[in-house]
Amino acid sequence: MKKNSATRGILSVLAIGASLTLLAGCAGAAGGGDDETVKIGVVGASDPYWADYTEAAAAEGITVEIVDFAEYNQPNPALTNGDIDLNQFQHLAFLADYNVSAGEDLTPIGATAIYPLGLYSSKVTDVTDIKKGDTVAVPNDSSNLGRALLLLQSADLITLKDGGTIFSTLDDVDTDASKVTVTALEPSLTATSLPDVAAAVVNNDFVEKAGLSFDDALVKDDPSDDTALPYVNVFAARAEDKDNETYTKLVEIYQNTKAVTDGVLEVSGGSAVLATTPAADLQSTLATVEKDTAAQK
Repeated sequence: MKKNSATRGILSVLAIGASLTLLAGCAGAAGGGDDETVKIGVVGASDPYWADYTEAAAAEGITVEIVDFAEYNQPNPALTNGDIDLNQFQHLAFLADYNVSAGEDLTPIGATAIYPLGLYSSKVTDVTDIKKGDTVAVPNDSSNLGRALLLLQSADLITLKDGGTIFSTLDDVDTDASKVTVTALEPSLTATSLPDVAAAVVNNDFVEKAGLSFDDALVKDDPSDDTALPYVNVFAARAEDKDNETYTKLVEIYQNTKAVTDGVLEVSGGSAVLATTPAADLQSTLATVEKDTAAQK
């Protein structure tokens, strides 16, 4: 990913903290009715800080309804189809891949955080203990696959042809020059594969659900690295709702409520880095990532 002013803008507003999935609901929101509820899709609605969020929203006259999804491939189609009003579960690279693949124009309206991606194992306690020829699992969704492969390369477990990018796939792994064999699995399954592999890259949503601790990661990627910039998590809306004042208020409540950000930090094991990047910068960055994504198709 090439540097640009928008991505540099993201980096400049990162602050230590945490946050991930999102919210829902709002009295008098898109349709203007006093009893209307805005539905927001998340992955991980059971996280305790959502109770703090709904309470904070209610104090601002906003009714929150959280709609939980089990898999990453569900909230964007639900938003596109109008089943929910917002979602908050994904980073810009994932959103760009969806928009390009589906021909849609979902739009980021606020930032939450960057979550470092980690490599976990139930068999070794140091990445150097992984043996030549061992198998390592990575998530198979296109936007996280490249990121996971870059992480493995940084840990000297694989070598990627031409140095690798966020768009790298298994075909880009130089098998002769790599220490391990890589297998790609559905994101929710990488953690459950740990008994059968030497190590696995596990997306943050599934770390604690699998009984793991963020502190257990053998290695993590660096949120301050340029390659991490497309991985800022965002609130997404339909393009026609990008200036909706109620939705903007929901973003502000999330970013500015200490009980929420403290809760997010706790859930992330202190690993996340909060971001308050302006919506215009997010949208500019998304356009760049979409252009690069389309070129890879």
